Amino acid sequence: MIDENGYRANVGIILVNEQKKLFWGRRIGQDAWQFPQGGIHENETAEDAMYRELFEEVGLRRHDVEIIGVTAEWLTYDLPHRLIRHHTKPVCVGQKQKWFLLKLVSCVDNIDLSASGSPEFDDWCWVNYWYPLREVISFKRKVYKDALQAFTQYVFPEKKMRNPKQNLRSGIRPRRRQHSDGFMPHTDVNHSDDDA
Repeated sequence: MIDENGYRANVGIILVNEQKKLFWGRRIGQDAWQFPQGGIHENETAEDAMYRELFEEVGLRRHDVEIIGVTAEWLTYDLPHRLIRHHTKPVCVGQKQKWFLLKLVSCVDNIDLSASGSPEFDDWCWVNYWYPLREVISFKRKVYKDALQAFTQYVFPEKKMRNPKQNLRSGIRPRRRQHSDGFMPHTDVNHSDDDA
């Protein structure tokens, strides 16, 4: 679904484990790493699209995760000119995304990059919270920063926000917890960084 301004409706997924590490996937056949994301189909809600993309890209289902937060506003990024397909109609100039913060509540072994039969990632690892800002492709960096900043209060509730009004501007709707069980621990793979 592309809106009148040329932005494709999309969902972004930040999956966090018990150690407050984030799922980080390598796009198949590329040396590009990112969070799971994907388009919202016609007549599909953002939440339904998120669960579909979660299964297609990570192999997890509803019962494997708990929704912790959702951005209330769309976060947008523009595609570089070289990536815009000017011959297609309507022309897509970028993405507008609803972001979901998910907590892994099942076994890490349930992650299966080839569950859907059309894998989008060929490798993955757990990374520290701010690590993706250094590694994501430059045109997505601001959206990643906005999403991570908005969700910081849920991942690190023990740390006080520098600007209390930031919570109001963050555009986050907290979700009621549906699961009371903990996480399955999993260790980092290579990538290290400072926490929040």
